[in-house]
Amino acid sequence: MKKKLLGMILSATMVAGMLTACGETAATPAAETPAAETPAAETPAAETPAAETPAAETPATEEAAAPAADEGKVLNISAWNEEFKSRLTDHYPGYEVVDGTTGKIGDVTVNWLITPNEENAYQNRLDELLLAQESAAADEKVDLFLVEADYAVKYTDTDYTMPLADLGITADDLKDQYAYTQAVVTDSNGVLKGSSWQGCPGVMIYNRAIAKEVFGTDEPTEIQAKFSDWDKFFESAGELDKAGYDVISSTADTFRVYQNNAKLPWVDGNKIQVDDNLIKWVEDSKKLADAGYCNTWGQWGEDWNKGFYPEGKVFAYFGPAWLIDFCMAADVEGSVAHDGGWAATEGPQGFYWGGTWVCAAAGTDNPTLVADIIRKMTCDPAVMKDIVLKDNDFVNNRPVMEELANDTSYSSAVLGGQNALKMFCAGADNIDMANLTAYDQGLLGDFQTAMGDYINGNYATIDEAMEQFYTLALQRYPELTR
Repeated sequence: MKKKLLGMILSATMVAGMLTACGETAATPAAETPAAETPAAETPAAETPAAETPAAETPATEEAAAPAADEGKVLNISAWNEEFKSRLTDHYPGYEVVDGTTGKIGDVTVNWLITPNEENAYQNRLDELLLAQESAAADEKVDLFLVEADYAVKYTDTDYTMPLADLGITADDLKDQYAYTQAVVTDSNGVLKGSSWQGCPGVMIYNRAIAKEVFGTDEPTEIQAKFSDWDKFFESAGELDKAGYDVISSTADTFRVYQNNAKLPWVDGNKIQVDDNLIKWVEDSKKLADAGYCNTWGQWGEDWNKGFYPEGKVFAYFGPAWLIDFCMAADVEGSVAHDGGWAATEGPQGFYWGGTWVCAAAGTDNPTLVADIIRKMTCDPAVMKDIVLKDNDFVNNRPVMEELANDTSYSSAVLGGQNALKMFCAGADNIDMANLTAYDQGLLGDFQTAMGDYINGNYATIDEAMEQFYTLALQRYPELTR
């Protein structure tokens, strides 16, 4: 199985894309950057002033487990941004900050090996570290590393990731997690190889002030009625256009919604498949762009971000909880989020986007501490609740989320006092990861690049753009066929 990872590293370089947590690198036309990576430049959620009520309390959880005496004194964590670092800093018992790249847990030094996602740099660096793991000195071994859904299989289906059971993490520890989060990091033999603190069901996040001006109301149920399917979405987009507003910032914004509702995996055996729903995204995006209802720039750039501010004149974005509070400038005065100007509704279709999974690297010399971090940060209900209250994240614990969804005292300041957790909970239960493949990130990126050229008028037909897609895909993955 180590040969499998080596083969994938040598045969292809996967594209860079998204934040779990938030974000992509900036891209040009029609989302050339796949929507699954996190820009290192984003402000980590933990540094954003708390935007939720009630006030968070210190989690009533046990102290961190003392590392075994015969274990290592350096814990190396590989990540692409500072989101997990902020979570560990704020919520893991006994964690001490030393400086921007170093911490302490007891007498163990924590080194953060952070490499941004741009140009696939994070995966490239992680691949180098894992391939050198057996021969590395104890203090240089990777102990924990993070992955995202679009490429998790690349790592979990190898011997470079440890089964959670080998760390002593039990089914009972994990029983309250959402099933899809475990499916993402379960290998082809049914072995669980990672765990996540968050769930990422998505919603349509809309501007309250624009809703009131154009539709006469900002109530979520009434706005949902105007966007409950794609036909109504287009009708409402026309109304917004007449009033001088874009329905979304870019055609890239809806890609995850269509893609998540595709019936076919990207690859069957070694054959590339393009689901009809992806073609529908292309056709609908072309209609949106040609009508002037939105733009075609890539996500995460300055043009795309303009809608975070009133002068940007963007009605809606599609995203999960991490987008709302981690990416939409909630800590910047004058932003829509800072002033509580957003609201959430389900939108035309349910979907998910992103997420970050914590994996234990085989060969770690800190198995006791690694197990305790995974157990506390992804399973402990007190820590999970504290993350929601302090960081506004949607956590991977069904009882905690259902409790807060039914708590009338809980509300989101960013969402103007709305408690949107019931719709997030419903979305999390419906996420299906059955179509996940090791090729997802590269193929969805190449597809958006090729189809972006068509949407922008650089190709006359979808068929011409499809030829470009296959050319890009087969250059990236020569072992595949069309």
